[in-house]
Amino acid sequence: MSAISFSLPGLGWSHFFQQQLCLEEWEATSPARVFAVHRSTIEVAGENGRRTITLPGHWHLRDSQALPTVGDWLLLDASSGQPQRMLERKSLFRRKAAGGEAKVQSMAANVDTLFVVTSCNRDFNPSRLERYLALALEAKVEPVLVLTKADLADDVSDYRRQAMGLNPDMAVETVNALDPDSVASLLSWCGTGQTVALTGSSGVGKSTLINTLCGAPAQATGAIREDDAKGRHTTTSRTVHFLPEGGLLIDSPGIRELQLSACEDGVSSLFGDIEELAQSCRFNDCRHGGEDGCAVTAAVSWGDLDPRRLANYQKLMAEQERNAETIADRRRRERDFGKMVRSVMAAKHKGRNGR
Repeated sequence: MSAISFSLPGLGWSHFFQQQLCLEEWEATSPARVFAVHRSTIEVAGENGRRTITLPGHWHLRDSQALPTVGDWLLLDASSGQPQRMLERKSLFRRKAAGGEAKVQSMAANVDTLFVVTSCNRDFNPSRLERYLALALEAKVEPVLVLTKADLADDVSDYRRQAMGLNPDMAVETVNALDPDSVASLLSWCGTGQTVALTGSSGVGKSTLINTLCGAPAQATGAIREDDAKGRHTTTSRTVHFLPEGGLLIDSPGIRELQLSACEDGVSSLFGDIEELAQSCRFNDCRHGGEDGCAVTAAVSWGDLDPRRLANYQKLMAEQERNAETIADRRRRERDFGKMVRSVMAAKHKGRNGR
């Protein structure tokens, strides 16, 4: 166990979590925040320092989303240090795991702000950025779009214009990730008790940005490929960094393919202009594919709606429909498997007691 102790407010503790504890729990347990998740253990930090613990075996019978992820709060038994329960989350980032299996992957919990990082070069992709923004809006986390490598671009105004057009209520910051003075515009989201998550594709300068925010090398950095401006993965796991301003920063690996899961509300919020137009369509089940009386496609033909934006909205909503069905099937299988395991364990217990 680490000899360094932490204050709960400095770890992000707030009234939201405090009110979940009864008096007995406050006296018999100690809160600790999850800093890292490994295959069989997790690292937590609290007033008693930082330690590595093993989850009780029966926890692994839970749905994957009920297991701790980086940023979660656990109540640890004051004497044994074993986790007793996980507190309710105020936010959760999740995605459909890579591959063909219908599995949801939790990425980070209890985050206040998401820095969506992209660069002022060929990596800038509005449709991909909309995926990240929908993810933040679904989790009810404030998104901040951070445009890096502004010092290398001939003209950043076009990038800013496109970025601001994605969501008029979203903050857009243009920075040189190597320059502390330039990055200072992000510090208002990094104060004591605040948790910031950082995401974006590889090669956009996330690790460089982290190093500058932390005021010291915290992550390895790598060069991008010259031919397509794409980067190499230099971060391979989700980690937590302490910021000089008192906040916490959660880093996640570069995500080249982000498949949204159960994110319909986030997509609807991001594309609220399209959904508002859809209310004027002649048919309630209009798919906005050229049907007679479609107000959405009419807006495209009049130049009031970007066809790229409509196409991405339709793509993301169709993805939501597919994922909802496959994930429901998987959860049904997990519940059936859990019931079978509990039944077998109960039969074994009954057999031992009957001997």
